[in-house]
Amino acid sequence: MRAGRAVPRITGYIRRGFWGRKDVKGTNLTELPWRDVRGVRVFDGFLTSAQQADMVTDVRAIVRAAPLIQPVTPRGQPLSVRMTSAGSHGWITDRQGYRYAPAHPSGAAWPPIPESIRAVWAAVAPQARAPESCLVNWYGPAARMGMHVDRDEADPSQPVISISLGDDALFRIGNAARGGTTESLWLRSGDVLMLSGTARLLHHGVDRIAPGTSTLLDAPGRINLTLRVVT
Repeated sequence: MRAGRAVPRITGYIRRGFWGRKDVKGTNLTELPWRDVRGVRVFDGFLTSAQQADMVTDVRAIVRAAPLIQPVTPRGQPLSVRMTSAGSHGWITDRQGYRYAPAHPSGAAWPPIPESIRAVWAAVAPQARAPESCLVNWYGPAARMGMHVDRDEADPSQPVISISLGDDALFRIGNAARGGTTESLWLRSGDVLMLSGTARLLHHGVDRIAPGTSTLLDAPGRINLTLRVVT
């Protein structure tokens, strides 16, 4: 049990394993337990241990097709995470700027988004358009992500969905404008988070990783999958 609160259980066919079910797109969001943090919807323990393991296998296939890169900011500052993507659009950052690109920096096409990952989007955001990008971020034990807003997408009415795999991460949620008070929560392996509506353009980031809090991965660290509609 997580400190300070009971873990809400997801009932119905979502808990029993929804991969590949044709009726998953018709799921009513009110059927899925979630909590609100500044308008951000957090689905605690959304994925079972088996579903997480299957998803990690799919992520490894993505990385084989499109290897992790060490990104840098437009000013040349290396990010502490390594990243790659799946889908028709892959998000990259380098000295040319922040943007979506149609191919991996090697020139290879981004691999398709696996069904196991797309099924989470369909269950949590059934009315949204299909995701066009799945950003894969690898957080080592010392990695973090500064406060930022996801604003490179053409249609902010479409949600952003994050899937956590591996060690716990201290996630910080801020405001639409930079600065002001913030609120933090621990994201654990199998948790799903959605930025939508008034929360879609909130600042957010990852302050730190807690190594050794999960046994899902072979090494300390965290995989974060971020699904977005780009066009």
